[in-house]
Amino acid sequence: MNEELIAAISAELKIKKAAVTGAVQLLDQGNTVPFIARYRKELTGGLDENQLRVIEERVEYLRNLEKRKEEVIRLIAEQDKMTGELEEKIRQARIRQEVEDLYLPYRQKRLTRATKAKEKGLEPLAVLIWEQELTDGNLEELAAGYLNPELELGDSSDVYQGARDIIAERIADDAEIRKGVRRLSQQTGVLASKLRDGELDPEHKYQIYYQYTEAVGQIPPHRVLAINRGEKEEVLQVKLRTAEAEIFQLIEKKVITKQKGIFAEQLGLALEDAYKRLIAPSIEREIRNNLTEKAEEHAIEVFSRNLRALLLQPPLRGHVVIGIDPGFRTGSKVCVVDPTGKVLETGTIYPHPPQKEMEKAKKVVQALITKYQVRSIAIGNGTASRETEFFIAELIRELANGVNYTIVNEAGASVYSASKLASQEFPELDVSIRGAISIARRLQDPLAELVKIEPRSIGVGLYQHDVNPTRLEESLKKVVESAVNYVGVDLNTASYSLLQYISGINSSVAKNIVKHREEQGAFRSREELKAVHRLGGKTFTQAAGFLRLASVDDPLAMTPIHPESYPATELLIRDLGFCGQDLVNQEQLKKLRHSLEQVKTKEKATELALGLPTLLDIIAALKQPGRDPRDQLPKPLFRTDVLKLEDLKPDMILQGTVRNVVDFGAFVDIGVKEDGLVHISQLSDRYVQNPLELVQVGDVVSVRILEVEAQRKRIALSMKL
Repeated sequence: MNEELIAAISAELKIKKAAVTGAVQLLDQGNTVPFIARYRKELTGGLDENQLRVIEERVEYLRNLEKRKEEVIRLIAEQDKMTGELEEKIRQARIRQEVEDLYLPYRQKRLTRATKAKEKGLEPLAVLIWEQELTDGNLEELAAGYLNPELELGDSSDVYQGARDIIAERIADDAEIRKGVRRLSQQTGVLASKLRDGELDPEHKYQIYYQYTEAVGQIPPHRVLAINRGEKEEVLQVKLRTAEAEIFQLIEKKVITKQKGIFAEQLGLALEDAYKRLIAPSIEREIRNNLTEKAEEHAIEVFSRNLRALLLQPPLRGHVVIGIDPGFRTGSKVCVVDPTGKVLETGTIYPHPPQKEMEKAKKVVQALITKYQVRSIAIGNGTASRETEFFIAELIRELANGVNYTIVNEAGASVYSASKLASQEFPELDVSIRGAISIARRLQDPLAELVKIEPRSIGVGLYQHDVNPTRLEESLKKVVESAVNYVGVDLNTASYSLLQYISGINSSVAKNIVKHREEQGAFRSREELKAVHRLGGKTFTQAAGFLRLASVDDPLAMTPIHPESYPATELLIRDLGFCGQDLVNQEQLKKLRHSLEQVKTKEKATELALGLPTLLDIIAALKQPGRDPRDQLPKPLFRTDVLKLEDLKPDMILQGTVRNVVDFGAFVDIGVKEDGLVHISQLSDRYVQNPLELVQVGDVVSVRILEVEAQRKRIALSMKL
């Protein structure tokens, strides 16, 4: 392992070298991040998943950087142009851009103006101009020796133009000059946008950017992505403006050494050409690419945090649920699912235009409520959601039997309904009915249902369609993996879709687990996993702790305690006078908790040959066997009646559910058709830099109505009550 690499990451992330070393070793051995974070704390100093993922990314970047350095050194050496000083500069480079700048003069170029000039024999004249030694002489006479009409060198202006092209490329290829220009451009640069074609923006979506400027160092990520989109749609014209006078001064200091040479004017023209034609466009692309990359990273980070919060919304346990996928002409699809998500009955109602079969629809839903003892209804938030909400609220008032409803975000439900997975789950059901099932199940167990959908199809981000789709997919997959392993899954009920996100398990092994379960019956212990086809010892080690079982044969399997720690755990329990079966006996469990409180952890860790962090995790797991970490989060907000936009008045206090968090605030569902916006300035009395500091998707919050724009259907909210 490269000690310099470890030292660099340690210094950059302010993490101890020993922890970085342990993390890198474990990653290199093929361990997953969730496994390392949960079960190898002693080797990493207790680094969390976020820290481990940053280390993983930095290791990959720095290793690729070292490979690129070696490649560049080899390529320059093959040209017999490598010097000790140049090699040292390449090896000392800390970022890839520095390496590429140093390689630029030696890179094999396409046919440029400079290479054409060299082919015409003008390099000696370019060198003469560059050296600035001649203080007197006749420019025409000096050019005469290079005249050649066959080479398009008909007069002295052609000759000096070619020489300037060679000098301009030399200036543009200078790593120090590029570094200085880049620094000044970043410090003084201003991104400016203006309207290109108003006809392409009839709704004035980009109106604030028609005449807009903002410093490169201050422009926030969401504005970068908005400007990029406007440019892509050819509505906006975008340009980077820089302090050219300062930049010219910087280049002159590097290039012009003699003020009175006869080539001073030619050198000045070459310098100007080098910047405007070669350096400026290149640096502008770099800066804009960097702005876009950082903006995309930020957008992906916001999406990721929102997605994690959505995935970790608490399940609604033990409830029979009616799911409704609203619609007009084709009707609203209705299904009933039992507490395990099994479909009990499906149907279609037509309470809305054009059929308007309101009374008939009420009888159908009422019959389902009575037949299956339903207390909770989940309504999708798509087309006709508002009308369906009115319909259900009216029915609830008439029944007066304690039934309530909630609105469920159905983003991605249609994607799932038409997917291969849905057709395998419900081959006999219509696509639209599958959507209603998905809506009902999302209320019962958001995590188990949402993993069936491509993460980017779940609408909890901002500008997710403007970022690199590959990077977005990679990042969101890690979020889903993290959430699934954080919660753990039931080995005997988890779907293939859920199992494939468990640490160490890929899609083929997940399918094999389900197949084994169907053929051999329910698993009775974690150990039986080893009988699954293609699930080897390494996969077992990575996965076992995240797979849960309620089993008499394996009582510890209801906890996140890893099988490798079973002997020490059983010894601990036995030393306290208990046994594994006491975990499922509430009276005995209460006594066990009390005994665990008395354990002297440092001494006991030494006695059991365990690391202290592992022992503390074992004790925490034994105190709350079967605990689901989602249960401590806010429950879904149920309603029995519906508000209209017209009902809203300034200063009304309402409860709502956070549906999305973005850079400039949070969108909150307060029970009307349109979500209201709590602007970042209205989130708290104190200054808030990032809304995610205070709220996340799924939070139930109290808000005050600030303003209602009925015509534009906009609601301004405040959390300053």
